[in-house]
Amino acid sequence: MIASGVTASSPPSVRWDDVKTVLLDMDGTLLDLRFDNYFWMELVPERFAARHGLDAGIAREQLMARFTAKQGSLDWYCLDYWTRELQLDIAAMKREVAAHVRFLPGAPEFLERLRSLGLHVVLVTNAHANSLSVKHERTGLMDLVDAVVSSHRYGMPKEHAAFWHRLQAELGFDSQAALFVDDSLAVLRTARAHGIGQVIAVARPDSTQPPRTIVDFPCVATVADFAVPTSGAPVIR
Repeated sequence: MIASGVTASSPPSVRWDDVKTVLLDMDGTLLDLRFDNYFWMELVPERFAARHGLDAGIAREQLMARFTAKQGSLDWYCLDYWTRELQLDIAAMKREVAAHVRFLPGAPEFLERLRSLGLHVVLVTNAHANSLSVKHERTGLMDLVDAVVSSHRYGMPKEHAAFWHRLQAELGFDSQAALFVDDSLAVLRTARAHGIGQVIAVARPDSTQPPRTIVDFPCVATVADFAVPTSGAPVIR
């Protein structure tokens, strides 16, 4: 099923007979992006304004400019970088509000079904180690996958072509037999250019926001829209 208002450039079907490895993003794919949107767009500007004695509107403008300048780089995802730059303890702030971390609907069941089929399921994320730790403590996510790879291990984000060469070299998977699911179109484009056999976009990464219109990739509203049977080939309903 494709959510209302979402279109795709090709039918959202998966050639499951060809899949041996499933690569999955974390935030906005398995976990609700509402937490990160709240954290970076609301809490951080509030604390930044208080820390530096700024008007809330001015603080937000300054932060949005800094965030925009770093998007697509490893710094954007690095809690240590933002702690230094903003003079805020970002990791401690994440723990402070960690109760808001949650799965997107149907994500745990989706993971369990993939693994029951014998597929190799890998969490592939740009998240910093401290962020991964907080989110695992709240959800147990890392116990539901076979391996976890953070781009910080390689010193480059998933948006970079070199990341995918390093990932494939480490895991030894067949790129044509891999399925990758992510909510970032920039990341999906890089994965497709690398030769990942099938890439699917998530159109509704934040449960409090309407689904986005996706035109470059086959898409699902959330991973709950993958119907994975207990036996036989899984399909998208």
